[in-house]
Amino acid sequence: MEEKVEKTETTQATEKTEKADKAGAMLFDFASIIMTGIIAIALVFVFFFRTATVSGRSMLPTLNHGDMLMVTAFDNTHEVGDIVVITQPNDFNEPIIKRIIAVGGQTVDIDFNLGIVYIDGKPEQHDYILNAPTYEKEDFKGPVTVPEGYVFVMGDNRNDSTDSRSNAVGMIDVRYIYGTVLGRISPAGSWNVV
Repeated sequence: MEEKVEKTETTQATEKTEKADKAGAMLFDFASIIMTGIIAIALVFVFFFRTATVSGRSMLPTLNHGDMLMVTAFDNTHEVGDIVVITQPNDFNEPIIKRIIAVGGQTVDIDFNLGIVYIDGKPEQHDYILNAPTYEKEDFKGPVTVPEGYVFVMGDNRNDSTDSRSNAVGMIDVRYIYGTVLGRISPAGSWNVV
């Protein structure tokens, strides 16, 4: 009888150890899955997506000061209308966020008396432009043709933006485009594609 009790106690101890081992293995598997997910998300953000924060009023009404943006670093095609984050050295010593209004080969001219921006001789008309017409001349002497490999950028708030019209920024070498803005991710609840 003693032998039977001893076997039962041994069997119970073995079962408890096996259950503990299974629970530990499940916990380890769960932790491994979580860590793999975190690493995968980090790699996606390192290689494909980045964030940037708007500083200033030059992109009103589209973007507000303090907005956090999702930026793709993967897309190297830069088109008219794209909002981009630029790291080209400038007088501000910080990245700037502007909209591309002309790409290599296009001509930009501005009639400051009427406040009209012309791209390839056609007046630019967009709903996103705040305080149109454009009266702030900065250092602009046009018409200018954008060289290949460069873009001409302006803020949506044309009369409160230092952009390609100014020698402080100038035309942007596309190698200095940090990324194209996909959308706004904060403040909370404000996600939208821009």
